[in-house]
Amino acid sequence: MKSDIFILAIESSCDDTSAAVLKNRTVLSNVIATQKIHEQYGGVVPELASRAHQKNIVPVVKSAIEKSGITTDQLNGIAFTRGPGLLGSLLVGTSFAKGLSINLGIPLIEINHMKAHILAHLIDNNNYEQEVEFPLLCLTVSGGHTQLVVVNSPYDFKVVGETIDDAAGEAFDKIAKTIGLPYPGGPLIDKLAKEGNSKAFKFPISSVKDLNYSFSGLKTSVLYFLQKEVKKNPHFIEDNKADLCASVQFTIVQTLLKKLIKAIEIYQPKSIALAGGVSANSELRSTIVDLGKELGIPAFIPAFEYCTDNAAMIGISGYYNFLNEEFSNLKVTASPRLSV
Repeated sequence: MKSDIFILAIESSCDDTSAAVLKNRTVLSNVIATQKIHEQYGGVVPELASRAHQKNIVPVVKSAIEKSGITTDQLNGIAFTRGPGLLGSLLVGTSFAKGLSINLGIPLIEINHMKAHILAHLIDNNNYEQEVEFPLLCLTVSGGHTQLVVVNSPYDFKVVGETIDDAAGEAFDKIAKTIGLPYPGGPLIDKLAKEGNSKAFKFPISSVKDLNYSFSGLKTSVLYFLQKEVKKNPHFIEDNKADLCASVQFTIVQTLLKKLIKAIEIYQPKSIALAGGVSANSELRSTIVDLGKELGIPAFIPAFEYCTDNAAMIGISGYYNFLNEEFSNLKVTASPRLSV
């Protein structure tokens, strides 16, 4: 019988410092230190993020190992996020992983952050009623990326559509700022939308070629609409905040859904899935589940703790790379624009 594989994973691509320990596909621990300092600036400040990673990484990794119930001499490999992400943040995780790899004498495993979001569906702790079947069509939606990816195996990914400008998560946050909501605004739009009417205001659903997305036009449309309405009524935003949030959220979700349906028709996947930070959005989650039921295709939505940036998803990716003996040497460097 094959012995168990224990992977220590480190994630530091943006403003969350995370470490996890996995035993094969099971998460034993998943520790995340969130940086609150960026809220006052209305967005992530790269220099502050890298400094916070330097401060957090040792206690976070120590906590993850302690909570896992194993010792460092049981570890088989160290997985880390190579990219994409903020260069300064990535460098902290990369350097730490290299040092620990040398110290423990175990393999170093570089991970693509965007692939990891997708492979989070293969974590046992999701407690899915059935196994994910390939080919899988995954809609990956985050603050920096919006992609449609056909996945034929844990090692075979093909991007078939992506945003040509802003990501959906970025659109959520920037529109939220226009409405007067604090950063990060996406979750607040989701919360307020529950109290509003999604048909109260009509915003354009972008139409770009192939399976690509565009969200810059929506941001501009909302901005001009609000400027016009506020001239007539200075209290317009405050009087209609819930309806505005519901209408914006509906438009973004429908824009995502339109191309997802088209991709399903083209690629005929056995499963569909949602991944990335915006997959925590309640309307998007329920819409994808409903679409799966309507089409008779299993729809997989990860547990909330595996939606936003976390080391568990880096760990599951590291597990598959370990099985395939895909290891890195010490010359590996952080790659902020690493592509799928």
